[in-house]
Amino acid sequence: MQHDEMIGKVQALAQLPDRGSAEQATRAVLETLAERLPSGLADHTAAQLPPPLATAMRQVTGSFTDGHSDTSAERFDLTVFAGRIASRAATDEEQALREAAAVLEVLDAALTPELTEKVAGALPADIRELLPAGRTVDGD
Repeated sequence: MQHDEMIGKVQALAQLPDRGSAEQATRAVLETLAERLPSGLADHTAAQLPPPLATAMRQVTGSFTDGHSDTSAERFDLTVFAGRIASRAATDEEQALREAAAVLEVLDAALTPELTEKVAGALPADIRELLPAGRTVDGD
């Protein structure tokens, strides 16, 4: 999926007023997601995104040069997830959750199904609830 298509879909799903807001929301969610995922998984996710969005994830994991990072996943719940997105996107936590759900839905369509399953499996149940309906992880 191309960058403009992704941003347009996020704008529509989150009902954002303009593309700039959608870009800001998308970057905020991807950066926060990258903090929550193990670095290798965040790098694989970034590799399937358009370059500007991949950069948003990689700046968090620090894997610009050699594709390798020593950072591991931070463990935090939905409340912290929403708070970090809200801070980055300059919005409130309720809007941040709507934006996160929109970005995760677009991400679900942009990634290979196998990678989407790995991302879902790396998230706690409360954050996983933001994924598109029907997205489950084995054992749930």
